[in-house]
Amino acid sequence: MLNKTSLVKGVPIHSMSQGDGDPVILVHGIAASLYDWMRMMPALSSSGYRALALDLFGHGESLKPDDPSQYTIDTVYAYLEAWVEELKLDRPVVMVGHSMGGYLSLRYSLSHPEQVSGLVLINPLYTLEQISPLLRLVRRRPVVSERALRRAPEWLLNALLGWDPTKPADFSADARRQIANDYKRASPHIVYLTRVIPDLTPSLSQLKIPTLVLWGDKDQTLNPASFNLLVSRLSDARSHLIPGCGHQPHIGKPALVNRLALDFIASLQPALRSMSFPGGRGR
Repeated sequence: MLNKTSLVKGVPIHSMSQGDGDPVILVHGIAASLYDWMRMMPALSSSGYRALALDLFGHGESLKPDDPSQYTIDTVYAYLEAWVEELKLDRPVVMVGHSMGGYLSLRYSLSHPEQVSGLVLINPLYTLEQISPLLRLVRRRPVVSERALRRAPEWLLNALLGWDPTKPADFSADARRQIANDYKRASPHIVYLTRVIPDLTPSLSQLKIPTLVLWGDKDQTLNPASFNLLVSRLSDARSHLIPGCGHQPHIGKPALVNRLALDFIASLQPALRSMSFPGGRGR
């Protein structure tokens, strides 16, 4: 597994890659990191794919400036887009996105449809209409939320994760520790990211890329009913409901999610081989 930090538009962005073959880009959600994908990257690599994951701007080991005004969804997207460009891939990618990473993956696919062969969206965000009452409170009072995140000790975040009824059965102690650690490593200014997020709903019908939508029916972050609506708006989408699972099925039920994702990606291969990549860039 290659672990590195590269300058993207002059900004340090941390990433990892594993394996060789057709590229699969993994995009984590808010307050997370590329370590969300530590259960999926080996499965992709052993199946003949090149798995690539990054820490988004403001997260993990990537740049976290102490300036709230820089924390916008447009900024996060711009660095993701530039990072993909810096990869200099010679073939279209499959994008796998969770939550806000799903939003970013959808947005990238709408802007660069010729560069994406397929989408795997896990409990994806696509409109602020999906968010829970708690996140609506965060949006209304970001200064208070920032202070709370800054001051909350990691042990408390770990304990709070244990109270989620969908997590104790599926999440190991190590998984909870990593999630809590990612919350503390992220800039507290990430609470400002949800101030303005353009609604993708009106654009969804334009997307012709094959898409798999996976979600847990016990999601307490985004309204589970919203995922069926997303599937109905996309022209080439299939879905799989994961019962008894919350907002992070790729962590809580990795074996199932990996199998579903790999089966879907494998189904894309005949079409992928016939696609040409604009510009013929080398890896």
